[in-house]
Amino acid sequence: MNRHDIIPLGQGAAGHPQVRLAAARAAERVPAKVIAATVAGNALEFYDFITYAFFAVYIGRTFFPATDPFTSLLLSVAVFGVGFVSRPLGGVLIGAYADRAGRKPAMLLTILFITVGTLGLALTPSYEAIGLTAPIVVVLCRLVQGLALGGEVGPATAFLAEIAPPQQRGFYVSWQLASQGIAALVAGMTGMAMSLILPQEQLGAWGWRVPFLLCLLLIPIGIYLRRDMPETLETGHSGTAPERVKVRAHSKLITIAVLVIMGGTVSTYVANYMTTYAIATLKFPPSIALAATVVGGGAVLVCSLLGGWLADRFGRRPVMLWPRIIIAIATWPLFLWLTNAPSITTLFLASAFLGGMASIGGAASFAAIPELLPRSVRATGLSIAYAIGVSLFGGTTQFIVTYLIGATGDPTSPAWYVTLTSIVTALAIGLLPESRGRALES
Repeated sequence: MNRHDIIPLGQGAAGHPQVRLAAARAAERVPAKVIAATVAGNALEFYDFITYAFFAVYIGRTFFPATDPFTSLLLSVAVFGVGFVSRPLGGVLIGAYADRAGRKPAMLLTILFITVGTLGLALTPSYEAIGLTAPIVVVLCRLVQGLALGGEVGPATAFLAEIAPPQQRGFYVSWQLASQGIAALVAGMTGMAMSLILPQEQLGAWGWRVPFLLCLLLIPIGIYLRRDMPETLETGHSGTAPERVKVRAHSKLITIAVLVIMGGTVSTYVANYMTTYAIATLKFPPSIALAATVVGGGAVLVCSLLGGWLADRFGRRPVMLWPRIIIAIATWPLFLWLTNAPSITTLFLASAFLGGMASIGGAASFAAIPELLPRSVRATGLSIAYAIGVSLFGGTTQFIVTYLIGATGDPTSPAWYVTLTSIVTALAIGLLPESRGRALES
């Protein structure tokens, strides 16, 4: 299959039935390998990013020694946030590159960046071995990883939207978010296996590095798969207007999209934080805490695909809105239950609830935003909205909830942050038009 087998919806006579039919037939002929290439590359990049969050306690002890464990953990999650600083830059640069040169070269570039960041993080000696150089290298690696992820989501999501049959676009695009569930699932299973195999001392000394090294072994598979992907962007299609002018014309939609992404981001990163929360606050053993990550990852995988299917059946807006309202109402009682009756059951339910409900609405939003943007800025606009939303709110979530728990002494305080951001996101969703059944703009 080559790039000419895909007739982009919206090109030429955008609303003509024959154009839509040709696009649908072309999408149906897409081999499973093409979807796997998008999902695999995305999953590898999120696997690496999520793994850092899972092992924040041990990474803090390795690179950020302090007089007390809380300060070490706080420094570690602060550097986790550093990875989000470069996301907007990656979104602008790689997103614009995807809208100019194509989705495929942009997605190959992001895998190259994540390889560099992962290699540095996996092999950097501890603070005890090389002193201040260690945290500096870790910060640089996090910046490179953030650059990669900031530029990955826009091109990957645009590609899935453009290759999908119109009536299944929500489901196709939901695989982008589902790949993050796959990443959390695999990362959690790997971490849980390490915690069961190794004693605490070895896990903290070197065991936490093994999942990063495994990621390096899998990256060549992602590159191999993406090399054979088709291209959905026609050469010269983006026009001659400067990128900043084209993006500025859609600044209102991009701003609303940032607020829509905010709620799902905070819920997701609080769910990812459950491993650290279970170890540091609830005093669970690492194996149980990492098992919660596996449960949460499975919930993200299943609920993302469910959300995409529901968005195709009932529309984007209701599937975005109702899960967000449920999260706003139910999160605090759930955290109260978890802290008053900490058990494997309550921990697993909290992880599954936060990750799963956020993924249902997130899948619908990943379908809606590209549908509301023209092809010439589709990857750039979504990349910017996602990178800014995740940088401002995902990058700070773990630091904020760690600080809130330490400052207030209230272990349920993360729930209030989730509730507040969910209310703002629900209001932003009300400003988005319904886009189900809409032809992609050329």
